[in-house]
Amino acid sequence: MAASRIVIENCAIATVDAHDTEYASGYLVVADNKIESVGAGKAPANLENVVRRIDGTGHLVTPGLVNTHHHFYQWITRGLATDHNLFNWLVALYPTWARIDEPMARTAAQGSLAMMARGGVTTAMDHHYVFPQGSGDLSGAIIGAASEMGVRFTLARGSMDRSEKDGGLPPDFAVETLEGALTATAETVDKHHDASFGAMTQVAVAPCSPFSVSTELLKRGAELARSKGVRLHTHGSETVEEEKFCHELFGMGPTDYFESTGWLGEDVWMAHCVHMNDSDIAAFARTKTGVAHCPSSNARLAAGIARVPDMLKAGVPVGLGVDGTASNESGELHTELRNALLINRLSTEHREAALNARQALRLGTFGGAQVLGRASQIGSIEAGKLADFVLWKMDTLAHSSIADPVIGLIFGAAAPVSASFVNGKQIVENNRLLTVDEDAIARDTRSEAQRLARIAAGG
Repeated sequence: MAASRIVIENCAIATVDAHDTEYASGYLVVADNKIESVGAGKAPANLENVVRRIDGTGHLVTPGLVNTHHHFYQWITRGLATDHNLFNWLVALYPTWARIDEPMARTAAQGSLAMMARGGVTTAMDHHYVFPQGSGDLSGAIIGAASEMGVRFTLARGSMDRSEKDGGLPPDFAVETLEGALTATAETVDKHHDASFGAMTQVAVAPCSPFSVSTELLKRGAELARSKGVRLHTHGSETVEEEKFCHELFGMGPTDYFESTGWLGEDVWMAHCVHMNDSDIAAFARTKTGVAHCPSSNARLAAGIARVPDMLKAGVPVGLGVDGTASNESGELHTELRNALLINRLSTEHREAALNARQALRLGTFGGAQVLGRASQIGSIEAGKLADFVLWKMDTLAHSSIADPVIGLIFGAAAPVSASFVNGKQIVENNRLLTVDEDAIARDTRSEAQRLARIAAGG
């Protein structure tokens, strides 16, 4: 059967390929769910079975944004504990998070996904680690929301087994047992992980953090992931308090601790990595361990400035993350492109040369694909890759006097998304989702946030 083709012409294109190839006016041809060709000028003549032509005048086409760290459930606890550092923030919110159930998880996932997708995210991930007893099928609810939205998705199936009675932060009733967590994680991988080239759903093994999981859970979690051929994810080196905790409890810093438990490697990525010394960065580079950089959340919780320029120079794979919307209330990844650039320029060592616009775009696209282990499939606009891309409208007042569209996208105001495609299917048009009812999601998430607040208050 002949491939159905979509042709986009007359647009600027930033491919984010290995050579950072760009076209001031070019074309993109999509055949079914893959990119068939991209280049300067007009599309090839006499293409067969063209079902749609899009005039991209005034637009910049980029790869779809790839989110590498998030906590969807936090959508229904936004705006709380706004002046806390990480540990105090966790202590304040864990009692509420420990009351979530399946309807809340699904609705919160819809809200988180909708906010990202309408802003150019085509591949999302969720690190979900709170599984209260009797709360229902939370993993299934989250995956179902992503499938309905039409985004490519990785569920990092999290877990916690170190509660308050063991010296951890979560309430005792909010954690799983060691065996329970491992069994449930294995079942989630078996049921939902798709290892194929064009997979829409994948699963990673993701114990939460050094201060909420046991050493045994980390070690056996790594063994489980590698036995099933899936990736590993956790939080690492986020705060000075975490570093102190690791030294006191394990006699070593976070990176050395992770290496001792089998948690460094090209199949691993960690969120934040703010407090990394030279040897830590060298260890990540040597092992090709990835980093999810979350600049807004790091600033919101006063965690510090990650050494992203040094990581990139050393060869560490780095992507961008929204992080949970209780520490990044906007919930949008395209704002992280700008924030990553600006915040890293506050570093005392690099200043104005820390990051440039094209490096920031690469973090949010190809870098994220690397971190999720899908760089051969997504993250750049190249023939043979999956057709995940965004048309940013760059001819409005907001960007009217910026000649370079990539500079405009990163340094300027948030650009409108005229269209966003995943797997060759359009999911956004003029900043509105085509796959779900945004207004209904807004009502539902507001209602579930209120229900959770009543339950947490004992009402």
